[in-house]
Amino acid sequence: MKSAKPVLISAAIIIALVFLILFSGRFSGRPPASYPERAIEIIVPWAAGGGTDRIARFIASEAEKGLGVPVIVTNSTGGNGSIGHSVAAFAKPDGYRVGNITMELSTISWLGLTEVNHGHFEPVLQFNQDFAAVTVRDDAPWKNIIEFLDDVKEAPGKFSFSGTGASGIWDLARIGMLSEYGINPLEVAWIPSEGAAPAVTELLGGHIEAVTCSYAEVAPLVEAGRLRTLAVMSPGRIDSSPGIPTLVENGIDWTAGTWRGFAVPQNTPQERIDILYGAFRDVVESDEFKTYMKTNGFGVMVRGPGEFKSFLEEDYHRWEDVLRKGGYIK
Repeated sequence: MKSAKPVLISAAIIIALVFLILFSGRFSGRPPASYPERAIEIIVPWAAGGGTDRIARFIASEAEKGLGVPVIVTNSTGGNGSIGHSVAAFAKPDGYRVGNITMELSTISWLGLTEVNHGHFEPVLQFNQDFAAVTVRDDAPWKNIIEFLDDVKEAPGKFSFSGTGASGIWDLARIGMLSEYGINPLEVAWIPSEGAAPAVTELLGGHIEAVTCSYAEVAPLVEAGRLRTLAVMSPGRIDSSPGIPTLVENGIDWTAGTWRGFAVPQNTPQERIDILYGAFRDVVESDEFKTYMKTNGFGVMVRGPGEFKSFLEEDYHRWEDVLRKGGYIK
């Protein structure tokens, strides 16, 4: 009869090896491998110093505390946001590269700039939304948005707007408003600009009749009595200036604005998405973040992964019709 000793010895060796593998981290003073182990990168599709970049850097510095690793921000610019969004979408889905997605994700594929759209991402968190406002000079004859739009309707080809580049969010906000009021947007000129600041200069100089951009971008001049905001395109009045009416209040069923959030490439493990969501949520729910956003004129809109995903789907489809009305796609 064969001895059982060799079998017992082999079993003991196997058990010892298993324990060595499982607990070697403890013996060496290092914890077992976990996520995140190294720096996380936030990819911003816009230039350094802009609004999107500044918010991303604030969140990154705060999120490091919860994640326990450095969170760095890199700028991948060009193509009206298409380059940065594409870099983020096609990154390795391991949770170490996070896309700072913006409203342009809903339009760049319709415009033929890239194939990337919301379907290439797993949403993590939305943290911002800023609605458009319609602003004129303070000495303009229009006291409310209806007076203004009635004059625009009665004089095709006479009026011009500005606020950003062609097909940008403030242009699309204008197109939607005009269409909803029964005005052909192709009969109202859009003067492309590098942003709200140069557009406001054109407005003050009398070269255009109106600017559409976020209220925060014109608020200092409104408060100084040089400009007048006729309406905002938000669902309800904005907290910072409750005296400004909405389009909805005036019977114009239209809201529009820009937004910002975080997303990761498709197929990123859910447990890593959950960790990122928890860390970013803690930041955007903090008093420090709310104070930062208010001080810098940014709106706060927080949507978690599921709600953000539904919002992205809806936002993507709503702009196709607006782009067609504006003549940007056929």
